[in-house]
Amino acid sequence: MKTQYDYLIVGAGMTAANAAKAIRKNRPSASIAILGEEKHPPVTRPALSKKLWTDPEFTEDDIWMITDDDRVEIHTETRITRLDRAARTVATEDGAEFGYSKLLLATGGAPKTLPDLPASDRVLYFRTYADYQRLRDAATPGARMLVAGGSYIGCELAAALVQQGCEVTLITPDNVLGEPLFPDAFARHFQDTFTEHGVSVITRRQVTGGSVGEQGVCVTLDDGSTLEGDMLAAGIGITPETALAEQAGLSVDDGIVVDQWLTTDDPNIFAAGDVARYPDVRLGAQRVEHVDNANQMGTQAGHNMAGVASAYTHTPYFYSNVFDLGFRAVGTADASNLDTVSDWQTPNRKGAIFYLDDDTLKGVMLIDLDDQLDAARALLEQPTITDRDALKGKLT
Repeated sequence: MKTQYDYLIVGAGMTAANAAKAIRKNRPSASIAILGEEKHPPVTRPALSKKLWTDPEFTEDDIWMITDDDRVEIHTETRITRLDRAARTVATEDGAEFGYSKLLLATGGAPKTLPDLPASDRVLYFRTYADYQRLRDAATPGARMLVAGGSYIGCELAAALVQQGCEVTLITPDNVLGEPLFPDAFARHFQDTFTEHGVSVITRRQVTGGSVGEQGVCVTLDDGSTLEGDMLAAGIGITPETALAEQAGLSVDDGIVVDQWLTTDDPNIFAAGDVARYPDVRLGAQRVEHVDNANQMGTQAGHNMAGVASAYTHTPYFYSNVFDLGFRAVGTADASNLDTVSDWQTPNRKGAIFYLDDDTLKGVMLIDLDDQLDAARALLEQPTITDRDALKGKLT
């Protein structure tokens, strides 16, 4: 039996919520449904590793993105396994069918996992609200928490947990925490900030396996050493969920390929968010896994699906907050492969980091300079830099 909708969204993250709201704004009487694998409706995902841990005035009541006023049907714990483009239907693994006039693939990504450590009560691959609930319940004072990965999520979780009184060990393969993002001097300051707050940081090591018992988890590192804890939380990246698009014959290249209108090879199917590879007007082909992109691209996809179409021209930024450090970046922030120029207003506290490939500006990182985000984005519109010293003072 098939349930028919005007607009169908596969995936129940922030991209889906923003798209549904944009569709509703333009099509007040349309039928809209979101189909998601998670146990809960769309939530403000960054809060799961940030504000819910650090802002006592921000509560779990504040995270929900879809309200009754949006008039969106949400099907949770619903896994779509087949897309029939000719029939304009999608089907679940148990055979239920949903029809659509326009479809958005906002399938996001699946967390990468560690060898021999499947997800369990003791091993958490952090991404969902259910993951937050489990970790929050376990984060009691004195709990021994292992965190794998020096990514945004890994760093944010380590900071959040130590501020709950947990004993936290953060394991990163980098020589210095933050090494892929920051020039060496600031990376060392970044790592020192964690150790000063009580986090034990283990560098140049990766988790290669482990085991789970009644009393906790034991992980093995690549030098053969072991660490024991009550729980392991991992933030080691995601893999884009492209299986449905591939099954349907849509173009996939490190994500679902879309044009500037966020349309796939099929004019009735759009893709947006973490899973979409799109042509950024400033940076070329990109796939971006950050909240600003989920918000802006999801909204634009909704407008385009509803027939109020325009090209997606927004270059998204990403951000993170740990302890008293807050940074925002636009473009490519890759200190491992790009040259950097730092311009500090206050050393290691307030300033800008510029990322260059020869004479081309590729990205800008802002530390405690949130009001300069638009100015940083404007610099990427004319990226040729003939005098690197001239960058200093542009934003500080």
